[in-house]
Amino acid sequence: MSFILKYKDINEEKEIPKEDFTIQNLLDELGLSAQTMVSKQNGELVIEDTVINDGDEIQLVQIIYGG
Repeated sequence: MSFILKYKDINEEKEIPKEDFTIQNLLDELGLSAQTMVSKQNGELVIEDTVINDGDEIQLVQIIYGG
């Protein structure tokens, strides 16, 4: 079982390492903070508790703060 990860220059297929693997698990694995990221699953905005399913496309977008 795998999913497609899109983040910055990354566009790759990744294996789902365990059952009930969530967006938060993915962020932790990548060393990213949920507070600075927006997550999309198959084009729809999702929360960190969302489970990643086989064949999903997960896009992570970094929020940029400025002033």
